[in-house]
Amino acid sequence: MGSIPAFETRLFIDGQYVNSKSATRMSCYTPTDNTPVTEELHVAEKDDVDDAVNAARAAFKLWKETSSATRAALLLRIADRIEAHAKEFARLEALCTGKPVAQSLGFEVPMAANVFRYYAGWCDKLSGEAWPQEGTGFLRMTRREPLGVCAAVNAFNGPLVMIAMKGAPCLAAGNTMIVKSSEKTPLTTVYFGKILQEAGAPDGIMNLITGPGSTGALLASHLGIDKISFTGSSATGKKIAQMASTSNMKKVTLELGGKSPSIIFDDAQLDNAAQWCMQGILGNSGQACIASSRVYVQKGVKEVFVAKLKALFEQMTPAFGQDANSDDTRFPPLADKVQFDRVQSYMDIGSREGTLVTGGKPIYDKGCWIAPTIFVDTKPSARIYKEEIFGPVVVVNEFEEEEDVLNRANDTEFGLAGAVFTQDVNRAMRIAAKVEAGTVCINCCTMVDVTVPFGGMKQSGWGRELGKMGIEAYTDVKTIFLNMTY
Repeated sequence: MGSIPAFETRLFIDGQYVNSKSATRMSCYTPTDNTPVTEELHVAEKDDVDDAVNAARAAFKLWKETSSATRAALLLRIADRIEAHAKEFARLEALCTGKPVAQSLGFEVPMAANVFRYYAGWCDKLSGEAWPQEGTGFLRMTRREPLGVCAAVNAFNGPLVMIAMKGAPCLAAGNTMIVKSSEKTPLTTVYFGKILQEAGAPDGIMNLITGPGSTGALLASHLGIDKISFTGSSATGKKIAQMASTSNMKKVTLELGGKSPSIIFDDAQLDNAAQWCMQGILGNSGQACIASSRVYVQKGVKEVFVAKLKALFEQMTPAFGQDANSDDTRFPPLADKVQFDRVQSYMDIGSREGTLVTGGKPIYDKGCWIAPTIFVDTKPSARIYKEEIFGPVVVVNEFEEEEDVLNRANDTEFGLAGAVFTQDVNRAMRIAAKVEAGTVCINCCTMVDVTVPFGGMKQSGWGRELGKMGIEAYTDVKTIFLNMTY
């Protein structure tokens, strides 16, 4: 890869970059050619996690008493500094993931900044409720209070956005936080310490650590942590929940896997549906929990729709570029060789379970790119139909009746998102009400917005992030009785 400018690899604890207390180091590889970006990432082990928790606990005593105006001002400064360092965030993401610079600059940096600004506006709006005495002589009130020390264990596919989604409401509500990055994409998280320093964040209110899954387990089971928020696979989420429960019953938010259905009726505008379904599965190369990986098309328009989708997939293939700095590159490689091999194994499985329309193979001789792939006509028992692949792979099947497609769409362990395409508004609202998912889109898909809750049903997670519910998840409700009888 040639000479790479220096970047931070240490832990960020109590407002400073520090060496880990162990000599253990971790490597990070670029999926563009599977060469190491660094072999010197510091690993947070038990003593380091204890230090981070102690720093966060000490900072909490002051931060929870800090005025809402002061908290809001800090979040706004953090947002400004994120934007000021946009190019460096984009560079680090390109190094770790091959992610197009245009994607970081056009989506992830602006979204992260917007999330911090949004929750800055919530700092003085966490109101309680009151009930009049109504003859009882007791005034009843509630108030929302911060939880304490919170932890975030983030996935590899959007580290900067996840820092914002978890960190901004956490800090706005008066809590402190420890953030652990994915071992696949640690550099963005570590660099965020510079943002905190420049913004004037009090020492210890946000601590940034790296490490493998064992570091996340230390956080989930730590007795000094009051809440943990995890984004990742359903299997790991279950382990996090178990460790959180058996340790100190810490509160848990889980944003887990998905196998999101898109339902296309014969009255849909097919060009619009094909465009959204293309974006919904190829965005970030399918490495998104809300990816539209199952598509159901009503009999009579399936062949036309598949032809349109195939044309879009093949048109987009050159945009899976090897140069992250090129404006022509829209989609990154898969995160690493492990993920590449996993998705490639599903290509082999899919060739036996369905009919391959396009793709199904690597794009280049080296690196971790898989061509945009369409399989059609699978059985309900097919693995490519049931399991989350986390790659640019979509399965398209036909349906005839509304009731049938609803049953099939809901026949899954997941419930993160769904979509319906139709010009019949009554049918659209009927389907939206019956699809078992945390988010349902009409004539679009895979939508997320800071102002509304995001999260899943079933095994796609617990709780919600973003919107009002996102900050309420970082509070506890206290009930107060005032005796007015004397």
